[in-house]
Amino acid sequence: MNTPSIFWLVPAASLVALAVAWIFYSRMKREDEGTERMREIAAHVRKGAMAYLRQQYKVVLVVFLVLALFFAYLAYGAGVQNPWVPFAFLTGGFFSGLAGFFGMKTATYASARTANAARQSLDRGLKVAFRSGAVMGLVVVGLGLLDISFWYLILDRFTDVAGPQKLVVITTTMLTFGMGASTQALFARVGGGIYTKAADVGADLVGKVEAGIPEDDPRNPATIADNVGDNVGDVAGMGADLYESYCGSVLATAALGAAAFASAGSETLQLKAVLAPMLIAAVGILLSIVGIFLVRTKEGASMRELLRSLGVGVNFSSALIALATFGILYLLGIENWLGLSFSVITGLAAGIVIGQTTEYYTSHSYKPTQKIAGSAKTGPATVIIAGVGSGMISTAIPVVTIGVAIVLAYLCAIGFDIEHMMQPHNLSQGLYGIGIAAVGMLSTLGITLATDAYGPIADNAGGNAEMSGLGPEVRKRTDALDALGNTTAATGKGFAIGSAALTALALLASYVEEIRIGLLHNGVTELTLSDGTTRLVEQASMLDFMAYYNVSLMNPTVLVGVFIGAMMSFLFCGLTMNAVGRAAESMVQEVRRQFREIRGILTGEGTPDYARCVEISTRGAQREMLFPSLLAIVVPVAVGLVFGVAGVMGLLVGGLGSGFVLAVFMANAGGAWDNAKKMIEEGHFGGKGSDCHKATVVGDTVGDPFKDTSGPSLNILIKLMSMVAIVMAGLTVACHLF
Repeated sequence: MNTPSIFWLVPAASLVALAVAWIFYSRMKREDEGTERMREIAAHVRKGAMAYLRQQYKVVLVVFLVLALFFAYLAYGAGVQNPWVPFAFLTGGFFSGLAGFFGMKTATYASARTANAARQSLDRGLKVAFRSGAVMGLVVVGLGLLDISFWYLILDRFTDVAGPQKLVVITTTMLTFGMGASTQALFARVGGGIYTKAADVGADLVGKVEAGIPEDDPRNPATIADNVGDNVGDVAGMGADLYESYCGSVLATAALGAAAFASAGSETLQLKAVLAPMLIAAVGILLSIVGIFLVRTKEGASMRELLRSLGVGVNFSSALIALATFGILYLLGIENWLGLSFSVITGLAAGIVIGQTTEYYTSHSYKPTQKIAGSAKTGPATVIIAGVGSGMISTAIPVVTIGVAIVLAYLCAIGFDIEHMMQPHNLSQGLYGIGIAAVGMLSTLGITLATDAYGPIADNAGGNAEMSGLGPEVRKRTDALDALGNTTAATGKGFAIGSAALTALALLASYVEEIRIGLLHNGVTELTLSDGTTRLVEQASMLDFMAYYNVSLMNPTVLVGVFIGAMMSFLFCGLTMNAVGRAAESMVQEVRRQFREIRGILTGEGTPDYARCVEISTRGAQREMLFPSLLAIVVPVAVGLVFGVAGVMGLLVGGLGSGFVLAVFMANAGGAWDNAKKMIEEGHFGGKGSDCHKATVVGDTVGDPFKDTSGPSLNILIKLMSMVAIVMAGLTVACHLF
């Protein structure tokens, strides 16, 4: 099949993204890093972050090699899997890790430069931090589309299948590199989350609550580890997370497009459906770059004004992408281009609504967080109760938004043919519409991820300013940037969770297509349905597969799968939160030991042993991240081997339903507790050092693993279970108990 000229826009856009990221990085490196003390602190943080990442990648490399060998056996030994899978798996993990590495390297160089820029003005500090965060956003989308382009060209050249089935094989094979990206992302998120929260909890409980010293005070032994943790968790972890979301949404939609149009008789139409999500993502990159240059603010800006500054860039990019979508799909000549364009806009709008909802429930400019701060007057217990309640309530709008987006995207794609919406052709078209809505939501990722990666850079800048003893005016500016960063980080997590829900739904539909390929690999060419009729596997519809495997709510294997999937979200959260608790205990004991045994720390005459705290966090994260991460890989395989395809479908549905809601709750509750503390630190309800402040520090400490470890890891869990199911589809088809 000849590659159309318009395809080359995809790798071209990826190279533009990487080039602009390099320009931003180079400009940031040319900024002054500040005083000798500021340089020294930044070097400590950079050294700790890189040491952690090297250690994590060693552990992950072993896991990847073992899994790749297993996939190689399934492909070349057992013959139940596509032979390209082991290689696709490794490249997905490599690019995901590379995206996290580049983003974190930039962040560790940018923090001191942001603090120094804040000595000049608030706008200067915002620009340095935001454009440094944009490096992460652009690297993620650039590497993502580069990887997709590479695999499309390779598989198009070497896939020896004729007719419409060729694109189905190509796209379902490309999906498997998403498992590599998901696996790497989960290790990065869980390991980084455990690292950062162990350090943060230790620094807060002993430093702020027990010793009564400010946050990021250089007398606190855990403060360097805390700053390192912001980078390994919220930069490297988030980058790897959204890399796999981005790639997963594009690849799942391409696979659905190949399947939906395979029976249309036109390979050209099928190719257009495959290229559409890639082209939307490519144009999204270019328009996100435009939005990045629009972000600026004025001196003395309030929180709402700072949020509005970031919102201008995101909303402008979103509006341009919405308009560009109509042109892309019209020029492609894709069937029902107008309806599919509205499906994309549905996804974009859902992303904006979820982001705004998260901002409302987590920013101290609004009532929910203000009420949590006010509840501190009666102690930490009421702070925790208020935060849990607010977090639970905050799930309503995102869930309804995703529900409305799913229905609208589906109906737009089938031309609102409600009477026949479940007919095979409409079902395939509708699911393609949902997939392309996920692509629409993530098409602004270049700038959306910039607002998220900005958060830890601003946080580290505040820490650098405090430890370097910069003046109160500079600290006031970095505090404003940091408080904004807390909200943008929470908004980014909400956006990541929302995109995971749509992506996971598209992956669920793609799983059925992978079952088709798995059956053909196993030599099954015909399906015999319960009514005695037969269907050729190549021509069977999605409803035929549902009937063949009896995927219905009356099937006990489906119900068992749903329960296991729902349980997985809670089990995973419990394991990761306990891991944070154990690592934090070690950190608390170490900080107390240093205060007790190293003379003169609290008077400023002695120097804490920062390296020891960094070592404790690193060792704790490496040890604790393995079991929950491997569990996410093992459970879908085990369910498939025992309960077959129907059980796996139930597992994925249960995991998606419970994981999405639980993730929104945890991210929003944690973000609200954090900003309630920030509100009091700005002088409300007694200010720093007051009983109200101590109460919100406890709330923030409880919320730390909520928002930075367990909550954001759930959206990866949802997608990783889907990816594992897709990769293992051939084995599930060939070998299952029920």
